[in-house]
Amino acid sequence: MRKYTESQEDFVEALLMLERKGEPLETTRVAKLLGISKPAVHQMGDSMIDRGLIERVDYGDMSLTEKGRALAEEILNRHETLKAYLIKLGVNEKIAEEDCCRIEHSISEETFLAISHELETKK
Repeated sequence: MRKYTESQEDFVEALLMLERKGEPLETTRVAKLLGISKPAVHQMGDSMIDRGLIERVDYGDMSLTEKGRALAEEILNRHETLKAYLIKLGVNEKIAEEDCCRIEHSISEETFLAISHELETKK
């Protein structure tokens, strides 16, 4: 059984992606990246604070907690691995990006590990 919803996973993943680009983790940027409204980001942010995944800092910007960062890195790793695997299979990059966003939340750990292993042995 999953511990977090797809939306929660997407939220922390988006924060990590923005952070890696050196962008502020502000409501407007998160809303744009996720394709949702600013009030929805604010509401989700409150939920994520309650779960101990993020904190709000100066002027409403957010930061990942240690727990949130661990989850975000796990989800982003799944995303990048699955995208690379799909591209290696010959899937168009745009389609691979769209598909991996859906697959990353529902794939079993066993299948994901098998794909990761397959990618590593074929390098």
